[in-house]
Amino acid sequence: MKLLLSLLFCLCIPAVFAAEANTPKLDIGKGGQCVKDTQWMRINHMHLLIHQRDEAVRKGIRSEQISLKNCVDCHASTKDDSVVARDDSFCVGCHRYAAVSIDCFECHASKRKIALANKDAQ
Repeated sequence: MKLLLSLLFCLCIPAVFAAEANTPKLDIGKGGQCVKDTQWMRINHMHLLIHQRDEAVRKGIRSEQISLKNCVDCHASTKDDSVVARDDSFCVGCHRYAAVSIDCFECHASKRKIALANKDAQ
């Protein structure tokens, strides 16, 4: 029995290190204390943002603590002030690793605001 447990243990250790080695190295910006713990945010951040979007857009209720602006303020790179500019940027790096599209910044991006402002000026 001890031999079987030792063998299973030895087989599991490389898998743990391999999984850790494959995780993306992200530029987390300022980082710091998030609204929830890291593991919870990895799994649920999209639900939190969608809920907050619904509250803000449909009901006019805006939360200072939970908002896309606060996420970006905290996690934007200190190099380029962006969460999407580079492969190691906070949002892009994680979304690429998880093979999930990121559509928040189709609307929530300074380039879009500039383009809309230029369009209105014409």
